[in-house]
Amino acid sequence: MTQQQPPTGDTPLVTLTVERAVATVTLDSPRNRNALSARLRTELSEALAAALADDEVRAVVLTATGTVFCAGADLKEIGATLEGEEIEPAPELPEIFEQIMGGPKPVVAVLNGVARAGGIGLVAAADIALAPKSATFAFTEVRIGAVPAIISVPVSARMHSRRLSRYFLTGEKFDADAAVEAGLITQAVPDGEMEEESERVLEGLRAAAPAALSRTKQLLGEVGGGSEAVPERRAAAFTRMGELSAEFFAGEEAAEGRAAFFEKRPPSWSR
Repeated sequence: MTQQQPPTGDTPLVTLTVERAVATVTLDSPRNRNALSARLRTELSEALAAALADDEVRAVVLTATGTVFCAGADLKEIGATLEGEEIEPAPELPEIFEQIMGGPKPVVAVLNGVARAGGIGLVAAADIALAPKSATFAFTEVRIGAVPAIISVPVSARMHSRRLSRYFLTGEKFDADAAVEAGLITQAVPDGEMEEESERVLEGLRAAAPAALSRTKQLLGEVGGGSEAVPERRAAAFTRMGELSAEFFAGEEAAEGRAAFFEKRPPSWSR
C-alpha cells in the first residue's frame, strides 16, 4: 500500500492511499465535521486528480474519518469571506463534482456517518454510494436562508423528483433507508458491516477490464434517466450502442476475457 499526502507543512485534511488497484481518498478534518473549506477542497481536488491519473488505479473510494462524512460548506469561512477576509483560492464544488462525475474511473462513496448539504453533493456525484444504516442526511440550506443550487445538479440526477422536492423544501432529516428509497444512495449497510460490504463492491470493480469499466461509466452518464429510450431517439441510440458493442467485442480486452473464460483462469487485469 502506498500513501501520498499534499505538499504542505500542515497536517493534511485529505489523505490518499492506493492498494490493490483501488485509491482511497479520505476526508480527515473531523474537528469541523469534514466541512468543505477552501483548503480541504484544494486537497480533495488534488487527491482525486492524482488517483484518476494513476494507471494502476481501477477505482476510487471516497470516505472520511470521525462520525461525520461531510457537513457541507464551512460556514465560518464563508462568513469571514463576506466580511472581507482573504481566503486562498481553491477549486469550487462544481469542479470537484465534475472530477467525480466525469472522471474515467468509478468512484465509490463509503460513508462513515452523517452527510449534510454540500456533503450530500459528493455522495450523489459518486457512481456507487454505501452508507451505514445509522447515517442521516439533510439538505439544510433552506433553514439557514440559502438555496441548494450547486448540489442540485448531481443530486437531481439521482433522487426521485417527489422525494427531492420534499427534502429540498423542508430541510428535514432522513435516514439511510429513506435515502435508498429516494435514489440518493445505493445501499444502507448494517452498522459494523461496512468493510465487508464495500470490499464486495471493490472486488467486482477489480475484476473488471479497465477500458471496459471506464467506457461503461461514461455510458451510464449518456443513458442515465432513460434519455435514450424515448421513441424519437431509440433508433439512433441502438445504432450507436451497436457500434460501441462491436468495437469492444473486437478489442484486446474482450479477447483476453474470452480466453480466460475458456481456460478457467482470472483475466490478466484481475487484481
